Amino acid sequence: MTKNILVTGGAGFIGSHLVRLLVNKYPKYHIVNMDNLTYAGNLQNLKDIEFKENYTFINCDICDFMSVKEVFANYSISHVIHLAAESHVDRSIENPFSFAKTNVMGTLSLLQVANDYWKENVRSNLFYHISTDEVYGSTDGISLFTEQTKYNPHSPYSASKASSDHFVRAFHDTFNIPVIISNCSNNYGPYQFSEKLIPLMIKNIFDNKPLPVYGNGENIRDWVFIDDHIKAIDMIFHEGCLGETYLIGGDNEWRNIDLVKLLVEIVDRKLGRKKNASLNLISFVNDRQGHDYRYAIDFSKIKNELGWQPCEEFEQGIEKTVNWYLENKEWM
Repeated sequence: MTKNILVTGGAGFIGSHLVRLLVNKYPKYHIVNMDNLTYAGNLQNLKDIEFKENYTFINCDICDFMSVKEVFANYSISHVIHLAAESHVDRSIENPFSFAKTNVMGTLSLLQVANDYWKENVRSNLFYHISTDEVYGSTDGISLFTEQTKYNPHSPYSASKASSDHFVRAFHDTFNIPVIISNCSNNYGPYQFSEKLIPLMIKNIFDNKPLPVYGNGENIRDWVFIDDHIKAIDMIFHEGCLGETYLIGGDNEWRNIDLVKLLVEIVDRKLGRKKNASLNLISFVNDRQGHDYRYAIDFSKIKNELGWQPCEEFEQGIEKTVNWYLENKEWM
């Protein structure tokens, strides 16, 4: 095995797609998937690769320092791709402590173990930290986030991710750990946990349940298809410059209300219902506390330096996504 890669959170939405790609694309890599299997972790996401020779699953909490230390030693971990995180803003408002524990202390635990282990096992190492565009707060109707945008988190979730980003950079500057960070916009696609906007709306349209939209639905998000994000991670992992940050976006901004209406149109059509029959299910609810207005990313750095750009047209990507959920009702 040329690399022993620890992927944290590999049973989650983004993590499972990444683990599958790495296991299948790089048979000489040993992929160690470490996930605590909380509510969003699901090993059913990886049934197709669970018996691959270059794949190992470990049920472990990243906050458990001694267990993480054992994983590094037992599997000679040379590289880390860190995705494990509490990621739902609403949950962070209800319980900020759990987000601080997992996202901040969990990241610190991984960094400290990596620093200790790699001091004694020096070779080509990398700690690649996957983060979010939400650390930058909200942008106006014109500006785009860049790698130089000042951090301005507004929710406990984004504050915890911002803190983890800072710890990663601090370990690079203080201990010379080789690190890379990427911050991505909203992902969509198969296997996303149903509390997130797109799978929640698909499920509720199917079940004829209310479609709750915060405020007036004017908030804007940039959406990138999961496969495009995974390809970007693969490219950054292999070709990115140490110590650098890369922003990943979809160049695909949608108002929340417009996205919900689009999902109504698609799901109703696929279910053979009257056009837009489910529009009456839309209900506007009290706005989320600290709700950011707009996220939008300038991904020219990764495009110019590494040649990445999103390939999936949103019209095709959202159709694929709806098809998958409707064809996998038991999973949904």
